[in-house]
Amino acid sequence: MRKPSHADAELLLHLYEIRREPELRRARAWFLTEFKAAAWSEIKPRYLGHSEEDRFFRMTVSYWEMVATLVNRGVLHDELFFDHTGEDIVTWERCKPWLAAARADIRPTYLYQFERMVEAHRAFRARTIAAFQRAREAGGPHGATGQSPRRVATGRSRRRR
Repeated sequence: MRKPSHADAELLLHLYEIRREPELRRARAWFLTEFKAAAWSEIKPRYLGHSEEDRFFRMTVSYWEMVATLVNRGVLHDELFFDHTGEDIVTWERCKPWLAAARADIRPTYLYQFERMVEAHRAFRARTIAAFQRAREAGGPHGATGQSPRRVATGRSRRRR
């Protein structure tokens, strides 16, 4: 896997700036706190109109689909992204109950990139947690190897190659 670049860091910071934009911030907060739909049949007539809820719904899911596309296509280094956030996973959990019906109604690939990214993020977390636990058991936060759990999980050495 490639090493994160300066361009990755710039893109990550830009995505963070977009998240701070007031309208998207309100949309994401609404999606995570007020959006309660559990079935596509509730969403389609209610949220796919021209209301504020419609804007918030579309803004949130399209933001995460866009980010996921950048991560999945390698435009943004995946592990650099995964290291700093968990909101994607929480947001995805809100989508799972109605996704199959939405895909049947809209298109089979609806939020596909988002789904793939969250699966990769969960796998990354599992590897990182396992490496952290192994390192702790071996004698502290960096264990016997002297390497961070992150380096152990990714197989990266401290030495430059």
